[in-house]
Amino acid sequence: MGTTKSEIYTLEQNKLANIAKVLGHPARVAILQHLFKVNACVCGDLVNEIGLSQATISQHLKELKNLGLLKGNIEGTSICYCIDIKNWKNVSTYLQVFLNQKPTNLGECC
Repeated sequence: MGTTKSEIYTLEQNKLANIAKVLGHPARVAILQHLFKVNACVCGDLVNEIGLSQATISQHLKELKNLGLLKGNIEGTSICYCIDIKNWKNVSTYLQVFLNQKPTNLGECC
């Protein structure tokens, strides 16, 4: 497998690509939507809600947590997850800036 040569891209480009990668899986989107709805839950609740195995849910939670979108608190033998609102706002702003770009040439392209 070839390398991505990420070092030739700006920090902003790499960060945006990482955000897109993490949000690019429907299970992760479903997990985030569920957490927004219930505010916090335990991994086992997500297994029942999303319909994937506990190991698969844990891998998706790990990706979301590594991006900083989730935080977790240990409650006995379980980890309770919730949205990290501060980081969610940062990622949301980052995406909005990118998506709100306007082309400099407003004429026809081709």
